[in-house]
Amino acid sequence: MLTILGFVMIATFLVLIMMKKMSPIAALVLIPALFCVFVGKGAHLGDYVLDGVGNLAPTAAMLMFAIVYFGVMIDVGLFDPIVRGILRFCKADPMRIVVGTAVLAAIVSLDGDGSTTFMITVSAMYPLYKRLKMSLVVMTGVAATANGVMNTLPWGGPTARAATALKVDAADIFVPMIPALACGLVAVFILSYALGLRERRRLGVLSLDEVLTKETETADETVLVGAGSGTQGRTPRTSLTKNTSGGAGSGTDAEESAEEPDDDDGFQGLDPNRATLRPKLYWFNAALTVLLLTAMIMEWLPIPVLFLLGAALALTVNFPHMPDQKARIAAHAENVLNVTGMVFAAAVFTGVLTGTGMVDSMADWLVSTIPDGMGGQMGLVTGLLSIPLTYFMSNDGFYFGVLPVLAEAGQAHGVSSLEIARASIAGQALHMSSPLVPAVYVLVGMAKVEFGDHTRFTVKWAVLTSLVVLGAGILFGII
Repeated sequence: MLTILGFVMIATFLVLIMMKKMSPIAALVLIPALFCVFVGKGAHLGDYVLDGVGNLAPTAAMLMFAIVYFGVMIDVGLFDPIVRGILRFCKADPMRIVVGTAVLAAIVSLDGDGSTTFMITVSAMYPLYKRLKMSLVVMTGVAATANGVMNTLPWGGPTARAATALKVDAADIFVPMIPALACGLVAVFILSYALGLRERRRLGVLSLDEVLTKETETADETVLVGAGSGTQGRTPRTSLTKNTSGGAGSGTDAEESAEEPDDDDGFQGLDPNRATLRPKLYWFNAALTVLLLTAMIMEWLPIPVLFLLGAALALTVNFPHMPDQKARIAAHAENVLNVTGMVFAAAVFTGVLTGTGMVDSMADWLVSTIPDGMGGQMGLVTGLLSIPLTYFMSNDGFYFGVLPVLAEAGQAHGVSSLEIARASIAGQALHMSSPLVPAVYVLVGMAKVEFGDHTRFTVKWAVLTSLVVLGAGILFGII
């Protein structure tokens, strides 16, 4: 009974948000509360919610101060060189912009934290997507999938959890999986290229001047306060009209023949003249960020504490006057409230799912459905199960609750724990779009995308990427 109710609760949640019948926050709170009553444990709802909030409180604190920290770093210009480099590559070509999104998300994902990846990627790419009227779910989908593949880094979380749960070395899991994960990353780049070509066929290729003249009314509509277009006082030059002839190759011809400005300052996305810039403190901010990321990877202090200290130090040094500090905090308050509110709402969902025993019941049922004849293929079975299970439950629930059971079943049929562990990280491309992952709310919140729209678009591509990783692992004999 608990198994059925667990699956029905998750399905109800996904259907309602994808059909936009409820907001994600309302659905995350009300649906599990209702099902808790159905299970007959309504009297324990408060305990379940408090347990969920207690488990996610460090994550919410981390996100709160991470948004403030990276928001300040964006305001003061730390990432402007990266943005300019991406813009020089992308120009106004939708195909290049989508590929640039995937590349940027993959590079920034090296820090092992999805929230920072999404904050930097969206802040850099959002103005481009808005100016060209590109699909924002393409941006969120590509970024989430690229980050999901890179999330398998030993310091990213899943690999460390698998190593801990099965008492094996994280390097023995990750290093042999590098070829398979590289195939997954290549699949993301191919996907971004294909989606970019589709956007190019839909929109054509515009010159920068044409974009600016058509979008001046949205010049100040960017993710973070202080990120304008930098186009005031400029006189647009004459440029060619956009190419909409339909062929993917014709867009390139249009781009080459268009008369573009001698410089690209008019299309920076982040205003190069904004008052919050601190060029004299650039290397201090860069060193502070490198130190912060190093401390995260080396686990010198808990991540929430690191971001709390980093945000306080960044505000104090860059904005020594109290009114300026208050202005910066206020500028990022909307993002902080949206994300932390979503995290605490998700705590209700996870608290009920775990407290009522639904997660354990669902996991036991899934394991029990594995035919005895599949025992020798437990690596494949684990990889396939990791795709839906890491989407419908937290990584902790899967790696500490389900994976040991799968490993025990595999050992009984001669499949090593290492193979099971490697297969278990195949589903991470989809996991990063799970409604139980706090970082995804940073992504959709900053990109101003409905969670349901993101889910509808991303799930199929993320599943395909996960299958590529799993298939490559089997093909190379890793799994």
